[in-house]
Amino acid sequence: MTSLDQLLVVQEHDSAIDHLRHRRATLPEREVLARAEARIRELEAPIHEVRGRHDAVTRDVKRLEDETASIVTRIAEVEQAMYSGSITSPRELQAMQGDVEHLRRHRGVLEDRELELLETQESIDAELGALVDQVAAAQDEAVAARARIAEAESTIDGEVASESEIRAGVASGLDARLLDTYDRCRSRARGVGAARLVGNTCQGCRLTIPATEVARIRKDEAEGEIAYCDNCGAILVPAR
Repeated sequence: MTSLDQLLVVQEHDSAIDHLRHRRATLPEREVLARAEARIRELEAPIHEVRGRHDAVTRDVKRLEDETASIVTRIAEVEQAMYSGSITSPRELQAMQGDVEHLRRHRGVLEDRELELLETQESIDAELGALVDQVAAAQDEAVAARARIAEAESTIDGEVASESEIRAGVASGLDARLLDTYDRCRSRARGVGAARLVGNTCQGCRLTIPATEVARIRKDEAEGEIAYCDNCGAILVPAR
């Protein structure tokens, strides 16, 4: 096997490594994860808005409860004074009774309003619960996707390590200057540093090379010269 043939073996392993790395970067699970994370972010604003409404209603309910409790206390105080016997004036007792009735009516209004708010709060709780459930589902999906990604990455990383080890063994038998040239070509030709010339077609870019150029390439190769594809710049290795 000539050095150029050996270089093609290096190229095969480099191509395999490139393919594995591309596969690692484009795992379908990454899209699943991205969608789940995007959904979680999308739900942040509506959840924040619903929680704001929930907190506002909770504050209103607490205010009504406090006001109702104050009225109940006031009613108890007035009734205690009425029945203590310390007040004997019928007019004053009648006025106090009127205050009690007014306070009770007001308490009834507050309690009705509190019931309305509690119903609103229950509806908001259901709305919030549905949103939270959606977040939980998206989080579960994200966790599962991350686990699948980690497993796939581990498998691919092992394959890359194996290919890299074999590639290093093959490359160790090549001249360092040839490898440097190959690496430069690879960086310019989107990963193809060396390609087989079959007939008049470069297998790196799949483009046709003029017959006169093919003849020159074969002559240069026979004399130990390196030839390059005019289209993609890869080192050409004529088929025998």
